[in-house]
Amino acid sequence: MALAAGGAAAGALPVGDALTPDSLREAIGLISTYFGLVLLIAAWWLLGREVRGPRPPGPRSLLLTLAVWAAPLLPGPPLFSRDVYSYLAQGAMVHARIDVYTHGPIRLGGPLAEQVAPVWQHTPTPYGPVSLAFESAVAHASRAEPSLGVIGLRLIALLGVVVMVLALPVLARRCGTDPSAALWLGALNPLLLLHLVGGAHNDAVMLGLLGAGLVAATGRWPACGAVLVTLAALVKAPAALGLLAVATLWARRVEGRRRRVGAVAATGALALATTGVATAVTGTGYGWISALTTPASPDNWALTSTLGRATGALLEAVGSGLAPLAAPAWHGLGLLATAVAIGIAWLRPPRPRPVYALGLSLIAVAVLGPAVRPWYVLWGLFVIAAAGPGGTVRKAVVAGSGVLTLAVLPNGFAPDSRQLTFAVCGGVLAVCALWCVRHAPGFAAGTPLSAVHGGHRSERSA
Repeated sequence: MALAAGGAAAGALPVGDALTPDSLREAIGLISTYFGLVLLIAAWWLLGREVRGPRPPGPRSLLLTLAVWAAPLLPGPPLFSRDVYSYLAQGAMVHARIDVYTHGPIRLGGPLAEQVAPVWQHTPTPYGPVSLAFESAVAHASRAEPSLGVIGLRLIALLGVVVMVLALPVLARRCGTDPSAALWLGALNPLLLLHLVGGAHNDAVMLGLLGAGLVAATGRWPACGAVLVTLAALVKAPAALGLLAVATLWARRVEGRRRRVGAVAATGALALATTGVATAVTGTGYGWISALTTPASPDNWALTSTLGRATGALLEAVGSGLAPLAAPAWHGLGLLATAVAIGIAWLRPPRPRPVYALGLSLIAVAVLGPAVRPWYVLWGLFVIAAAGPGGTVRKAVVAGSGVLTLAVLPNGFAPDSRQLTFAVCGGVLAVCALWCVRHAPGFAAGTPLSAVHGGHRSERSA
């Protein structure tokens, strides 16, 4: 509730509704948002203790908790990113027959293009035909009206989250992981609530299709899994790594070298066929392949971009003519490091399970890639939640989730000192509230959280 109230004042509002940076309402919105963020992180952590405790809540209780946490975010404005306006502008461009793989939203013009963040105004989209298909449908249905378009895209993102949530327990059981622990880490994670529900990112659709494909591949339908994973990659390209998992799982189901090679070949053939059919149906072409360099723009934040800018500034200071080559060189090193990390994830002895190796690979792409956003971590986190063993990696993912939850302002822009001050005030208020509750009379001897989840014993025994 605090997040929703804060987002209504300090979220990624349409340009005409945005508040001035020095307004009192925007300051109160920031305080409320970060008050809610810290409480959400604390609630998630406490729930995690219950999941690991002697009387853990069952999946049904966790799904009810997820619904309660997500409900206040549904009617509000976008949170922590303005990407949803980019999706709408791209959808309107597709409907207007403007090549989104050549032109940025500035080519569309009008009030909708004005909503797009400046860094994306002139850049083509790297998203595949499946993403553009539902973006175009929503833009047409909403008549390019930002508020209606946000609701439409949030409903699609919510559908992706539902598929993720349905796939997680099934995939966890097949990978030997506790379903409740998988739901806690992969579904109730604050990053999912903030960025897939609040931000309505198309990553929700990508992960929903990827999760459904992995469920099919770990079951009896590896061919269906290859199709679904390919559709996920046609939303966002990193999901294509899931084809490695599908091919490996399919090959392990058959006996004989020739049949295993055939399973790998069939996975590739199905991926190519699905790509061709989806591209033909949408009519958007294959320009997304060349547009995959869009995330490597100089204005993007990433470890390699930061090192590239620092190196370039240092070379300019010493008068070297190699300064323009610094950023491309670091991006190249980042891609090389990503490839090495993926190779280690799949080939290090003993070779890990395919689904877990996929999760590690997606984490490497998110962290070492040319652009880093908090919700990118969800790519690998979702898979690791279902297949990752307990230990260092899982603990690191949990800690990283808590830190990244606080990393972005609700309006999606870089913070200034004034905004940081209000954000810290909201967090401090939340810590004080938690301290007061913790030391309230009767808290230590109170009923554990799991006791309020009716029927969890019978549910777990069933």
